[in-house]
Amino acid sequence: MGGLLMQTLFRNPLAGPDVLGLSSGASLVVALTMMIPGFGSSLFSHSFTLALAASTGSTVIFLIVLGFSQRVKDNVSLLIIGLMIGAATSSIVSVLQFMSRAEDQQYYLVWTFGSLSSLNWGEIQILTLGTLVGVAISIFSVKSLNGWLLGDHYATSLGISLKNSRILIIIGTSILTGSVTAFCGPIAFVGIAVPHLTRLVIDTTNHKLLIPAVIMCGAAMMLLCDILSRFPGSTTILPINAVTALIGAPVVVWVILRSKKVRL
Repeated sequence: MGGLLMQTLFRNPLAGPDVLGLSSGASLVVALTMMIPGFGSSLFSHSFTLALAASTGSTVIFLIVLGFSQRVKDNVSLLIIGLMIGAATSSIVSVLQFMSRAEDQQYYLVWTFGSLSSLNWGEIQILTLGTLVGVAISIFSVKSLNGWLLGDHYATSLGISLKNSRILIIIGTSILTGSVTAFCGPIAFVGIAVPHLTRLVIDTTNHKLLIPAVIMCGAAMMLLCDILSRFPGSTTILPINAVTALIGAPVVVWVILRSKKVRL
């Protein structure tokens, strides 16, 4: 869902929460929470605090990218800026890992692998709340999202406030990305790939249809990847990030070669 919002806002098929640094920002704040002595030990046990920290990190990073977008009009340049910000946050995380205890490093490393099976019911309730809020904001922004596809001037002619709609999209994406990253880790590939797969299956650009379709397609893909990550008759579970990349990337390449195009 976050990938669809970002691709629509920037009208760029390469946009996504991870490409623009949102996931990196969330991971940075989570790393600070885990690795700073005293701070992590007192707050990490609270699920809501961890989700709030991840959401705050993704929001701050995206606001920085949005600030650059006011001066850089080229979407490709903006994506490069987002990648560089993501690289900078990753460097800070590397410094934290170098200076932290081995136990904290191991815990953070396991967290970065991604997992759908380590949540308790309390965390699921908080994640559900964050997801519902993010989806509600997305549904409320359907008119704005359809207008953004056709350009700023067309959206303004429809009576859409570009500033207000941009803020809503930022908030919705940040809540979704921060919540999922906090509880399931920085799961890669899904945000950028699922919207394209959905558009290739459903031939429409209307977000009234795209939003529920992307939600269903994303949930189905994650369920399939979670099933494939488990060895029958064994307690071994592969990292969900490895499965999403190994299974999803070839599928997307095959679909793109078959359809000859990727569109927004």
